Amino acid sequence: MTPDEYCQTRAAQSGSSFYYSFVFLPPERRRAITALYAFCREVDDVVDNMGDPGIARAKLAWWRSEIAQMFAGAPSHKVTQALQPALGRYALPLAHFLAIIDGMQMDLDQTRYLDYESLHLYCHRAAGVVGLLAASIFGYTNARTLDYAGSLGLALQLTNIIRDVGEDARRGRIYLPQTDLQQFGVSSASILRAEYTPGFEALMKFQIDRTRSQYDLALAALPKEDRRNQRPGLIMAAIYHTLLDEIEREHGRVLHQRIALTPVRKLWIAWKAWVRA
Repeated sequence: MTPDEYCQTRAAQSGSSFYYSFVFLPPERRRAITALYAFCREVDDVVDNMGDPGIARAKLAWWRSEIAQMFAGAPSHKVTQALQPALGRYALPLAHFLAIIDGMQMDLDQTRYLDYESLHLYCHRAAGVVGLLAASIFGYTNARTLDYAGSLGLALQLTNIIRDVGEDARRGRIYLPQTDLQQFGVSSASILRAEYTPGFEALMKFQIDRTRSQYDLALAALPKEDRRNQRPGLIMAAIYHTLLDEIEREHGRVLHQRIALTPVRKLWIAWKAWVRA
């Protein structure tokens, strides 16, 4: 299996909405963004699928060295071998890849976030810098597009957090800020027990509204001249915004289920967003 084939398989098997934003891209850019996504899956899986934190830390340390090797021109992993040609072509910075690993490290070091400001740092590392890398691969002419890309990455990560409250709780993690829980009278213990307390729906409505505002902020920052190049990001925004609507229709009841869109619906949303952009 070639490096590109490996990354393609990783992307296709994930079932992620991101895959639907890649399919309309030209081959060269599609290979680069697929490799970036595969890298994100690799380091994310280190944390999510590793029972021993010590082993997970060692694996993240290996990835740090592998990223350095990739920038030195000697990658050994299929993902970094697929990514390496894109580094110079799209001016992808070393610091962004290390920041993504820093975000995964935060998952090993903490399971709670005091307030939105501390959660914002995690989201920036785990997704905001991914947005910056993706925007460079898609292509842009106006530097304000990077403001859009970072803000969109934050909005997408906040959507993931809302969708996965129950799944994360089963891993012992609560990303929703503790100050928000206190505001709505929801305890961490009730979330860990998957209990729908009286304040939970209001808490989730608050999270959904804040995330929608983040999408509005991101889309307002996208310069008109770069809109067509950034269509993959607009596809993601459309898919995830629809997912937020579905979660709200379910009254935020995400503790016992993972609310998702069907593949056919995602593809339909992707096609409509691509045509509109």
